[in-house]
Amino acid sequence: MGTRRWWLTGMLAVALSAHAQPLSRGPHGEQPTPYAAVVLKASDIAALKRKPYRAALVMHTSSDFSSALIAGARKGFAELGISVVAVTDAGMDPQKQRTDLETVMALKPDLIVSLVIDPVSGAIAFRPVVAAGVKLVFISNVPQGLVHGRDYAGIVTDDYLAMGQTAADMLASSIKGKGDVALIYHAANYFVTNQRDAAVKQALARYPGIRVVATRGISNQQDGEVIASAILTQYPKLSAIYAPWDSIAEGVTAAARAAGRRDLKVVTMDLGAANALDMVKGGNMAGIVSDLPYEMGQTVARMGGLALLNRPAPAFVTVDAVRVDSANLSTQWQRALNRELPAAVAQAIARKGAR
Repeated sequence: MGTRRWWLTGMLAVALSAHAQPLSRGPHGEQPTPYAAVVLKASDIAALKRKPYRAALVMHTSSDFSSALIAGARKGFAELGISVVAVTDAGMDPQKQRTDLETVMALKPDLIVSLVIDPVSGAIAFRPVVAAGVKLVFISNVPQGLVHGRDYAGIVTDDYLAMGQTAADMLASSIKGKGDVALIYHAANYFVTNQRDAAVKQALARYPGIRVVATRGISNQQDGEVIASAILTQYPKLSAIYAPWDSIAEGVTAAARAAGRRDLKVVTMDLGAANALDMVKGGNMAGIVSDLPYEMGQTVARMGGLALLNRPAPAFVTVDAVRVDSANLSTQWQRALNRELPAAVAQAIARKGAR
């Protein structure tokens, strides 16, 4: 089988798997439950609306992902008659997230939804929440030592293996299955990004024409340009770079522009306006893999409803992975984020179509 046929076959396999049973398992080997399977009966919704339940969202950072998730959660909670009393942004600082959590607890919520930045310090921060009897639903990460069904209702997250495999296939496609590539991975104890990054590397091993010549860890998302610049200096013939999420990828594309490397391909996870604009303009961004953060937000609201009713909820719930390129950007942006494209991106698409 030739190289071209091989990488096309790999792409087809991943495309088909996006419609199949989720691939990923939870941090303790939990079987995945598709997000569409998390449902509330009409009687459940009526029971929730009879009480003045209060929820808070303790988030990790601000981004297009966070904004869409929060919007989905607000909509989901409103449909259940649950008021949202606080939304916080920790700026990827675990200590600030702990302070945010203490501030939120003063508002006496019945339910907290959180994307925990650090599972080790988070275990300490969330113990008083558990002790107070506040219901918990986690996004993507769970504090160490907390037990499903006793301490928290469940986790809602990406199908991270599908995302990693899809990113690898998009990267391989962008360089026609041949060339030297570099992988930037998240150098922190962060379950979902760790699994996504590992899945990219593992999937690339299926391509005999691709050689991973550099792997570099990143802990501060602002360091993407510095790390990518160093990689490009050391490997001037590099064909592509994988970045673990959108803000890091912005730094990678900036480094490529500074180095005059218009030919370098970049693939990343999660939708962001800057990367979308670069893609439409024919820049370095070759492909983006996204989950469905708006659907994730609505799912955590339903999970929270189950928890407030003391109903069992799935331990590990995943949303679909979707591939995004310049041809389907408009459709996938709306599907993932449930809002219109940024004006600059929409105008770039219109100009491209007019040529």
